[in-house]
Amino acid sequence: MRMRLPLFCAALIGLAACGSGNSDTGTTPPPAASTAASAPAAPASAPAPTPASTAAAPAASGSSASTATPAPTPDADDTKRPDAKPFVDEGKWVEGKNYFRIDPAQPTSTPGKIEVTEIFSYGCPACFQYHGVVDELAKSLPKGTVMTYTPAAFRPDENWPLLQRAYLTAQALGVDKQTHDAMFDAVFKSGELGIFDMKTQKPKPQSGWPTIDDVAKFYAQHGVKAEDFVATANSFTINTKMKRADELIRAYEVDSTPTIVVNGKYRLTPASAGGYPQSVELVQWLVSKEAAGK
Repeated sequence: MRMRLPLFCAALIGLAACGSGNSDTGTTPPPAASTAASAPAAPASAPAPTPASTAAAPAASGSSASTATPAPTPDADDTKRPDAKPFVDEGKWVEGKNYFRIDPAQPTSTPGKIEVTEIFSYGCPACFQYHGVVDELAKSLPKGTVMTYTPAAFRPDENWPLLQRAYLTAQALGVDKQTHDAMFDAVFKSGELGIFDMKTQKPKPQSGWPTIDDVAKFYAQHGVKAEDFVATANSFTINTKMKRADELIRAYEVDSTPTIVVNGKYRLTPASAGGYPQSVELVQWLVSKEAAGK
């Protein structure tokens, strides 16, 4: 018998994704800290992402998905990357089963590059479990490819909008890359920016949830003045970026995290690929497909 978890979240063995469910508002303890160092492969039988009636907050009136992609995080020197592998279709990967076409395809933020985007949340246990794999994926991408990240906010009952604001603010201030892994740790290891009390092993009351001031204190440890972080976080620019990220996620038809989008055309999850290693292999295959113009 498969048990339905309150948050639709999958971070431990056998779970696959954090979904945008509407009805359940309970909380689930985060995965043990030891799972972060080396994320195990999700089994091929991992459950599919939980469908939902909506995957993101409604788009801002008059905004366009074509302008919604946040700016990319800088990657390693492109000249040091290997060439894309030759595209070979042996029938291993099936559209509509392992990966899904995005129709219409969405413009990317990196013209001339093949863009690989992770839709994630710092508050998603499955993303915490998967982020080490994504780090390695980013390092393995070939020339002409860039890794970007789009934060989701479709779980306000788990404080995701605050964490979305945190990432976009860090990105605007240029500290997103150096603090990315540390933010996951602050939510799921120390618990300082999470909604789960690590000492009592119980959910925090909503009145005790982290605020933007708490987030600013975290980033102050990484060279950003707290007052500057708060001012930027509450700016019109960040509010607009949050709405655009929501709209883009909806345009991608993403209903769970983590989800990987390749060049605005294809989306997949670790579950749809058949596991963590398979998801990396599938992304690389789709990148080679794009590089070959197929």
